[in-house]
Amino acid sequence: MFNKIIKRGNRKVSKADGNEDALYGYGTPGNRNPGSIPTSNVVVNHASRTMVSSSVANSVQQAVAVAVAPPSSAVIEPLPLLRDIPVSERPNMFSRKIQICCFLFDFSDPMNSLREKEIKRQILVELVDFVQSGTGKLSEIMQEELIGMISVNIFRCLPPASHENTGSENLELEEDETSLDPAWPHLQIVYELLLRYVVSSETDTKVAKRYIDHTFGLKLLDLFDSEDHREREYLKTILHRIYGKFMVHRPFIRKAINNIFYRFIFETERHSGIGELLEILGSIINGFALPMKEEHKLFLVRALIPLHKPKSISMYHQQLSYCITQFIEKDYKLADIVIRGLLKYWPVTNCQKEILFLGELEEVLEGTQSAEFQRCMVPLFRQIGRCLNSPQFQVAERTFFLWNNDHIVSLIAQNRDVIFPIIFESLEKNIRGHWNQAVHGMTANVRRMFLEMDAELFEECHRQYLEKEARAQELEEQRQLTWKRLEAVAAQTGGEDMVMVN
Repeated sequence: MFNKIIKRGNRKVSKADGNEDALYGYGTPGNRNPGSIPTSNVVVNHASRTMVSSSVANSVQQAVAVAVAPPSSAVIEPLPLLRDIPVSERPNMFSRKIQICCFLFDFSDPMNSLREKEIKRQILVELVDFVQSGTGKLSEIMQEELIGMISVNIFRCLPPASHENTGSENLELEEDETSLDPAWPHLQIVYELLLRYVVSSETDTKVAKRYIDHTFGLKLLDLFDSEDHREREYLKTILHRIYGKFMVHRPFIRKAINNIFYRFIFETERHSGIGELLEILGSIINGFALPMKEEHKLFLVRALIPLHKPKSISMYHQQLSYCITQFIEKDYKLADIVIRGLLKYWPVTNCQKEILFLGELEEVLEGTQSAEFQRCMVPLFRQIGRCLNSPQFQVAERTFFLWNNDHIVSLIAQNRDVIFPIIFESLEKNIRGHWNQAVHGMTANVRRMFLEMDAELFEECHRQYLEKEARAQELEEQRQLTWKRLEAVAAQTGGEDMVMVN
């Protein structure tokens, strides 16, 4: 039950600084106007989370107890704004406002406690302005209460995932098939408050790290499984700023993200925030110092490359491909490991996934040097040869696009003695039997390129191909002849058995 008195404010949430966001590789975190966002559903498949960390002050714990009281009997009257009272009285007023913001309303009924919801929203907006403006330095107790209130609001038990409600295996739900968390009008401002607190120049990391600790970070990472993309956008920006500001937490954050990837790859194959986590890691990888640590190379081999395995790769492939290419730009010697990893997880029956792999392969080959290319070119072009013959014309076309890249053509030309014989048969099969006319035209262009590049080698490959075809024809004729002999013997034996029976 509320015993506090507040005054309604009319100040709006300040927007994030665009230049500051650009420094970290992000724009403004999502569409922060809840009225302009398409619908989706907030989901985290976890057990109920603890509302407040153990380090929260007693005053915040009392506020949590108040939060479970029914709001219908609450008496709410105006309170002065923080900026309108003497500095000496601000800590006490700040604490009282924090306690009010710890109250969790039921948003399932939009008509329930309308006045109280609006009062809490305006207090949250005021707190955002207060933290961002820096008009009053937050004491250690105030920071503890602030993080406690934020924890109460965002660390919550979320409803089941959409696929659990419907039993559907479809991982790519349309936006109009999902629904938003009705509490987002408050959650959005709470996330904005946390972001402003983290990026504020007034926030002392030595003090703040006591409350934004490992437990807080793990709970924050849990929320990345939310199906609401607006929430994930805020989480992405906030976690990145925490990583940048709290250096002591960096190894722990990387390890925690690794564990999320491992569980996704090898257990569930279901997680809504893989793309956002990869966006954070793309910026982190870009900042790795050289020579690269063994820990980072193991992350590439054990987490990033196996992320090509899940069926839902299309949901995060763009971010994954960026992380992979960042590694190769940092250390070109990793190209051989990456290419062999792609071949290991190359799709067999999923044509759309195969097109994604071919696009990523082109980006990887652009950063590949000759020595690394030579180590993997034989298995690589065996796979490319199979893609050239794909009956799915989009796969074949995307494979031929590799010859539009000058760097790849240069690598092929330098190693044509090995590559020509591998793919020559695939080109001949397309010329003789592929059903798609566009693929026919591309095949003819590549054959012409090979002929102009090394006519003598082309003729030798053609001669070997004809000899192989002749041998295959001869083996086929021998096989047919053997079958005819077996049929004749079987017919003769069967006739003699019939005479003996008679």
